[in-house]
Amino acid sequence: MTSTNSETIVPDSEHRGLVASLPQPWRNLALLARFDRPIGWWLLFWPCAWGLFLGGGTSRWGILAWMLLGAIAMRGAGCVYNDIVDADLDARVARTAARPIASGATSKRTAWIWLLTLCAVGLVVLLQLRWEAQLVALGSLGLVAAYPFMKRLTGWPQAWLGLVFTWGAPVGWVEAWGFERLAPLAALYAGCWAWCMAYDTIYAMQDREDDALVGIGSSALSFGRHVRTGVGGLYALALACWSVAIWLTRSDPLALLALLPVALHLLWQVATLKEDGADPLVKFRSNRFAGLLMAAACYVVGAV
Repeated sequence: MTSTNSETIVPDSEHRGLVASLPQPWRNLALLARFDRPIGWWLLFWPCAWGLFLGGGTSRWGILAWMLLGAIAMRGAGCVYNDIVDADLDARVARTAARPIASGATSKRTAWIWLLTLCAVGLVVLLQLRWEAQLVALGSLGLVAAYPFMKRLTGWPQAWLGLVFTWGAPVGWVEAWGFERLAPLAALYAGCWAWCMAYDTIYAMQDREDDALVGIGSSALSFGRHVRTGVGGLYALALACWSVAIWLTRSDPLALLALLPVALHLLWQVATLKEDGADPLVKFRSNRFAGLLMAAACYVVGAV
């Protein structure tokens, strides 16, 4: 079995367009970096935009473009590293068994070379930032390295992912402000953590049976019958923290109205969430739009 046959393409892949037209072995490398699943780099990118915009960098479109490139490259690098570490587990889970390393389509040696190539692209992006933001960005490396092992150690690996996948918020804020005014940043980052933990809990709902059989942890399993309540509570916490961040940035009740669209969207997710079938993937992917709504809120507040 290889990851290139149409029957092995799992539901969360968007295996079409450029990725589908690539020759072997380039297609395997693209699949390894999840280029067929753009939702991942959008979720990594949006906190960068939030931090930059809320910090007042609303006209710095060049830096924002670099951050998008960095999100694509480093999300890809993170996926490659995760698959190298998790090859044994992936081979035992239906949704991940067709991944290039787990299926044997790509060797670990090739994967390491591809990982270093993607990191080189990330280094180019890093050099575009001010030195303070560079230091903050480098601070994520330890978190990233530890993440694949969290599912083996805890029933709440999404809590660690929340720290890793939203690190762009501090990078964006520090790019705009340096190390000044850290209180709004702390509130923004806390909200980002809760948002990430909630949407990845939704994503993990797809794997509950396999995860239980393999013996790895997830918040979807840990919440048990209360998973929808857990997701709703995390989204509520995210909105509360974001409200504090906006208030500390601009102490005006009208500024809080900027959060209304994203609040309504997150409410829709929770109210209509179904715990089986294709719906968890649909709700997970809808966070790309939630990120856009939050970016608009941060832009409005930061531009004033």
